[in-house]
Amino acid sequence: MEESNGSIQQSCLNGTLGRHLAKRLVQIGVKDVFSVPGDFNLTLLDHLIAEPELSLIGCCNELNAGYAADGYARANGVGACVVTFTVGGLSVLNAIAGAYSENLPVICIVGGPNSNDYGTNRILHHTIGLPDFSQELRCFQTVTCSQAVVNNLEDAHELIDTAISTALKESKPVYISISCNLPGLHYPTFARDPVPFFLAPKVSNQLGLEAAVEATAEFLNRAVKPVIIGGPKLRVAKAQKAFMELADACGYPIAIMPSGKGLVPEQHPNFIGTFWGAVSSSYCGEIVESADAYVFIGPIFNDYSSVGYSLLIKQEKLVVVQPNRVTVGNGPSFGWVFMADFLNALAKKLKKNSTAMENYRRIYVPPGIPLKREKGEPLRVNILFKHIQEMLNSDTAVIAETGDSWFNCQKLRLPENCGYEFQMQFGSIGWSVGATLGYAQAAKQKRVIACIGDGSFQVTAQDISTMMRCGQRSIIFLINNGGYTIEVEIHDGPYNVIKNWDYTGLVDAIHNGQGKCWTKKVKTEEELIEAIATATSTHKDSLCFIEVIVHKDDTSKELLEWGSRVSSANSRPPNPQ
Repeated sequence: MEESNGSIQQSCLNGTLGRHLAKRLVQIGVKDVFSVPGDFNLTLLDHLIAEPELSLIGCCNELNAGYAADGYARANGVGACVVTFTVGGLSVLNAIAGAYSENLPVICIVGGPNSNDYGTNRILHHTIGLPDFSQELRCFQTVTCSQAVVNNLEDAHELIDTAISTALKESKPVYISISCNLPGLHYPTFARDPVPFFLAPKVSNQLGLEAAVEATAEFLNRAVKPVIIGGPKLRVAKAQKAFMELADACGYPIAIMPSGKGLVPEQHPNFIGTFWGAVSSSYCGEIVESADAYVFIGPIFNDYSSVGYSLLIKQEKLVVVQPNRVTVGNGPSFGWVFMADFLNALAKKLKKNSTAMENYRRIYVPPGIPLKREKGEPLRVNILFKHIQEMLNSDTAVIAETGDSWFNCQKLRLPENCGYEFQMQFGSIGWSVGATLGYAQAAKQKRVIACIGDGSFQVTAQDISTMMRCGQRSIIFLINNGGYTIEVEIHDGPYNVIKNWDYTGLVDAIHNGQGKCWTKKVKTEEELIEAIATATSTHKDSLCFIEVIVHKDDTSKELLEWGSRVSSANSRPPNPQ
């Protein structure tokens, strides 16, 4: 009888708006949805749960649910989260803005007001007390590429499909609001299996493509020592393979912008490191900035990536290849030329030129070995990252939190197929906790190694709980140096000192004997070695949390340089009127 009731209930859910949305998510590749319940989305959650190919992962707050959808989209290609009206929507907004800045398709679904309340001049709870339900929508319009407010059944199918397909085409987040009384209702367009999506391929303008390739090839073939630099938009353009074909064909040195790390294989014989102006990898900055032609493929130039606008890059030597545009020097600029098409065609036109690569090999000196530590001496950050480097392989992924971990993780040499993610454009501290949750859920075959500062961890610590509930086995290095170190190096003040927590004690309390979790606090290299060995052997199937105690002034030299230059850029006086 119980089975019969279950099948009756299942059939009642089929053909409903809620089930249609669930099927659409599965169809685009979403298997896990990150959510926080609220009265306006509870019925919708019932219908999502009823979809056998979809798992609902409850998070501790909406911000972390959004960060988790961000991390999930990085590993899976698309992510989704579900929150409630306004109080949930405005809470998740920051994470959706970050996903927008990183070109990640995240489907943000909100349980909205009852359809009968629209246009009635009523005041609802979860609003700011005005009879206007558009505040949330207006906020999302600036950080999503499409918005759908579904408050009737007639156009629900079209609105949902348009929003989801736009997210995939634009590789940006979208906002879908579903009135709370609609998810359980049937409608003819929901009764059948979802119509398969057809996303029209992006095809370059052929004449524009040929002209762009000709102009660029002429420009680069004249150069004596050209170089190539990969940027973060390689991901959204799906051009990593084309990038490597170009690199193989031309023989130029390959560098990456910091936010492009993980998108280019670092085992390539022509890989020379991260170009980040004054804080570049050793000898990489000198080779790039002394080149007579540089090809930046998918770059984002901002005050952070340019180290306070201090890059020694000249426009007349610069080729910029964006996802749909190519600009050569001071001109010309060719639109509707797509990156992968362009790189594939350019690879056939370039002469082999290894001059800059030979210069790099001539001046390169291997990095020094850290001084031998005395037994029991306090742990140093450079020693910590030496041991993290040894942990990396094709079955791991690194997530670097905003802060000094940006710079220390940037120096890690990634083995083949080792994942790497951080959020540079938006730079929201606390992002990594939710992103670790989402990435690990999508990439179960990889063990995530997250490097998180104590200040950032305090922002979003709660969803360590969700990692345990999901049975995840990430290794989190909590770097405890007693404050917001990255802010200290930009501009110090008493506000950068935070209350110290017993972080391992906190995680133990969250664990509460439920699920697999192991914690350890380390202060010396000997303790660190032992902790890593335990995390990678005895507790290889557990969430491992290693709190690393370091001196508050133990920072990378790159952060010191970068912080002073960003501080200088921030403190420029107003231009004279």
